[in-house]
Order: sequence, then structure tokens, then C-alpha cells
Amino acid sequence: MADLDDVQETRNYYTDIPQRSEPFFLKGSNALDWGMQNRLSRIFNPKSGKTVMLAFDHGYFQGPTTGLERIDINILPLVPYADTLMLTRGILRSNIPPSANNSIVLRASGGPSILKELSNEEVAVSIEDSIRLNVSAMAVQVFIGGENEKQSVINMTKLVDQGTRYGIPTLAVTAVGKEMTRDAKYFRLATRMCAELGAHYIKTYYVEKDFDTVTSCCPVPIVIAGGKKLPELDALKMAYNAIQQGAAGVDMGRNIFQSEAPVAMIQAVRAVVHENETPEKALDLYNTIKNSK
Repeated sequence: MADLDDVQETRNYYTDIPQRSEPFFLKGSNALDWGMQNRLSRIFNPKSGKTVMLAFDHGYFQGPTTGLERIDINILPLVPYADTLMLTRGILRSNIPPSANNSIVLRASGGPSILKELSNEEVAVSIEDSIRLNVSAMAVQVFIGGENEKQSVINMTKLVDQGTRYGIPTLAVTAVGKEMTRDAKYFRLATRMCAELGAHYIKTYYVEKDFDTVTSCCPVPIVIAGGKKLPELDALKMAYNAIQQGAAGVDMGRNIFQSEAPVAMIQAVRAVVHENETPEKALDLYNTIKNSK
């Protein structure tokens, strides 16, 4: 039975102060359930509204890519500097310490290797396994204009439906086929389709011309893919320009883990994304950290 002798009379009702109800900080996410918003706030830093995702899911169709031959040696030193890890469930279970506090974006689609038609993917991870792994989002490839465009779109909508049921966001990853032009017109189409059909945020490529039109007409956050390995300054310029033109972060892989100094590079990228640092000053930071080892 509760001890009622020490119960004090309540008196601080603050009747003169209206109860606060703050809108969610992330674009297009205000109407989502609490659990969905909570998971998104693990991916995106609430202070900056941005994210640095470290992508190393390449092996699900490429095998041991350069820089990913040994996840335990090449990637684990980078984990403390990433907001989010984008990876497969096999690598998560076999290599990532459960004590890591990073949010997890799980690659949930798959099927063909680089030896086959890449757009012929299906959903390859169940929602139950995503829940078991406590992931913050599920990633699915969407091949707008590809040979298996319809199947990839349906893959995404299935994940959206399943994830919504359990409060797990879906990341749509827009892919570019061999015959498609990589320009703002294409990415406006691809990102808008994914958003219209329910994706909670989208990963796409940065293009120098009119990228701001891509982010402007997409009603949910866009993070940019790092793409092929660039010189460090060029990669930092790409990240900076994308952020200045409306991107909500980066999902970089090769431009970090294939860098001459990966630990220095991911910290330089963080400075650009979260601190609005210029590429030149971020490169100075990169060189300082690199040369201090």
C-alpha cells in the first residue's frame, strides 16, 4: 500500500504557461508516429537536422570491394564518427559490436550480383528480422527507368507498408541504369516518385546543375550518395554544395573508406555537414588529423 503520509500538496501547475507542442524538425515528417520520428531522430542529428551516414553495404552485390576486404580492420575505426551505419544484416551480426550507439540503416533489398541485371531485386529481409536487429530504417533500391522498375517500386511500397506497421522508416535508394542520363530532370522524377509512394527519406546522387530543384520539389529529406572515389577536396566540395542546395546529409562509402586517411576524412565530412565548414577548411582539418598520426 502506498505511504500517504509524505505526500505533499501539489501546487506548481504553471497555469500561465501553455503546454509546448514542438513540430518535428525533419522535413515532411511531422505527421509520422512517435516511434517513426524517434528512429529518424537517431539518423538525423536534431541540432543540425543533418546526417553523416557511412555506407558499406556494397558487398551485397559486389563482394569484397576495395577497402571492405576486412570490415573489422577497415570500418570499425570509423564507426565512432558516423551518425548512421548503412550495412547488411550479415555484417551487422558478424562485425558490429552491439554496444555501438550508431543508428542502423539496414539493406533490405537484394538478389542479383554485378554479373547479372542489378534491377532484378526483391525484398530480401523480413520486417521481423529488422525489428530483432533494432534498426532505425530499412533501405531498398529503386530503379526508376530500369528494366525491372515496377518490381523495385513494389519492393519499396511493401517495405513502407510493413515498416509503417511497426514504426520503422524506409529509405529509398534511387539507382541509375547504364542507359539513363544522370541529370536533375531524372532525379526530380525518381525522388518525387519515391516520396509520393511513401518513402520517408531518399538517397540519390548529386548533380552540379539544378540540384536545388531536386531537393526543393521532394517533400521528404534527401541524402546524397558519395558515388565513385574522388580526390578528398572534390568529395568535400560535393558534400558542401549538396548541403548548401538543400540536402539533409550524405551517405558516403568509397570517398571515406578508400581515402588515404579514412578516419581523418570522415571527420572532415562531419565538419562540412554538421558545422557548415567550407571544403577548404575541412581539407585543412583532414590534413591536420592525417599528419598527427
